Formats: sequence, structure tokens, C-alpha cells
Amino acid sequence: MTITQLHYVLAVAEHKNFTKAAQKVFVTQPTLSMQIQKLEEELEVTIFDRSKKPIQLTEVGEKIVQQARNIVNESDRIQDIVDQQKGFIGGVFRLGVIPTVMPTLLPMFIGHFMKKYPKVKLKIEELHTEAILEKLKEGHLDAAIAATPLKIEGIKENALYYEPFVAYIPESHPLSGMGKLEVNDLDINELLLLEDGHCFKDGIINLCKASREYDEDQLQLESGSFETLVKLANEGLGMTLLPYLHTLDLHESEKKNLKMFKDPVPAREVSLIYNRSELKMQIIEAIRSTIAGVVKGAITFQNVQIISPLKRQKELSH
Repeated sequence: MTITQLHYVLAVAEHKNFTKAAQKVFVTQPTLSMQIQKLEEELEVTIFDRSKKPIQLTEVGEKIVQQARNIVNESDRIQDIVDQQKGFIGGVFRLGVIPTVMPTLLPMFIGHFMKKYPKVKLKIEELHTEAILEKLKEGHLDAAIAATPLKIEGIKENALYYEPFVAYIPESHPLSGMGKLEVNDLDINELLLLEDGHCFKDGIINLCKASREYDEDQLQLESGSFETLVKLANEGLGMTLLPYLHTLDLHESEKKNLKMFKDPVPAREVSLIYNRSELKMQIIEAIRSTIAGVVKGAITFQNVQIISPLKRQKELSH
């Protein structure tokens, strides 16, 4: 049994196709098939059911793939040990970022990071939380930036900052004349929300549902971006909630429509998440310290209440 064979097994398990898997690991399809067959003969089991389309794992194959991931991760740790011993911070690092964090946080820290760590080749993907967790599990991401707490087995969460929710209320709205808001002032059925798949939407529902019943059938005005939500609000179609960092880029004429909440300010926790195997920790720590440095000056709120990004979860105090 070799590490290479395990890499081949993981590739077929992911793509459910020998040809695609061979392309992924840069070998010919006959070579990949032969190596997997040799492994099956050595173990005296069938890992893949080739009679099904797409190819499926057998029951024992499922268990072998799970263990193969662990072994491949542990083998990668050897290079990690060498890099740490040499004080080397470099190589390819695959980072996932949720869409509601990407446009604000990335420009704030990426320039600083690349200048300080020029040997790191960052490959950044914008992904929803569900896709991030799947890619972390399969080893296709080294870490990710997402709203937490998620409390997923095998995933570590390292909080980066706490970002308050801010209301965007145009002058035509009944709440426009109020000072600081309370959560009870919000009506979930009148809020403009992001479309399904965004954890920020689930956070807003969690924030509001404790004080009012909501009718999901009424949540019809949805968008994929905060910019569109602000435009819809400006057209008199309602109000919305924004993450604090998004409010910094609004036009001055729009900033007058912003309203903060009374303490404790509802907020989301944004964290660096990664596998418990803790591979490439020197790069993860470099990213964490860089982000902490640039965000510290932008967000100074202390008295906050963390709202869970998970569907139908209760708020957590911080």
C-alpha cells in the first residue's frame, strides 16, 4: 500500500469517474486503474462498485476512503514539520471565503499579507458555508473565513472579529425618525433579505424570530448582494440590515440612513476555520495575525451579542 495509491482512491471517490480522477492526479487512466486494482487485490476487498454509473463506493470502500484522508493528511504533516523547523512560510494555500465577507475583508488584508509573505501562493474561492465545509472535509481547502459558531465535528474555529448588524432605513420608512434601535423594533416580514444560501440571511432570521413570528412565504424580495438591497430600500421597498464593514463603503448621502442598535449590539462572529489536523498552521497563523491587525482599527465594538449563522439556532452571548 502506498500514499500514491491512496491519493488515487480519494480522486476516484471525489469524481466518481476513473478518467476524470486520472486527469486530476496527472496520470493516465490505465495507470490509475491498475494501481487501485493492485490495492484492492492486496486488501482482498472491492473499494469501488464499477457496475454503477457514476461509480459508487462499496460499504467497506466508504471506511477505506475515510481512513485514506487521515493518512494523506498525516503524510502532508511531514512537510509541515520541515517547513516549521526552517521557519518557512510559503507554498500554495487554498482559502475559502463566504460572499458576505469577501468584498469587505479581502481588500483590507490581502495587500498587507502578500507583501509580508511573498512566498505564499493564495488561491481564494468565494463559497457559501455549506460548500466550504464540504471542501474542508475533502481536503480541497486549507482554511476558510466564515460566520460562526458552526460547531462542526473535526473543524476548529478561531474568531477573528465581531461585526455588528447595522440597520439601513431610508427616510420614507416609519422607523427613520427613531434613535438607536432595539431588536423588537424589527419586523422580519418587512425586511429586505439576501437570497437563500447566505448565512447572513439565517442570522437575521435568528435575530428577529425571538420577538416576532414570521411568514416565510412573505420573504419575496431577496437579492444576492447588499448593494442591491440598499438600492431597493432607497426605492421605498423596505429596510435592510448590513454587516458593519459594508457600511464603510456607502456613499455619504446613504450613510445618514444607517442606524445602530442599542447595547448589546447584535453581531456576527467571523472566524478562521480549518481542520483539526492543523496542517499549514504557520500560514493560518500568518493570515489570522494580518487580519487582526487591519480589522482592529475598523471595528472597536465590545458589548455585542453574537447571533448564530445556523438556521433556527438561538443567539449566543459574548
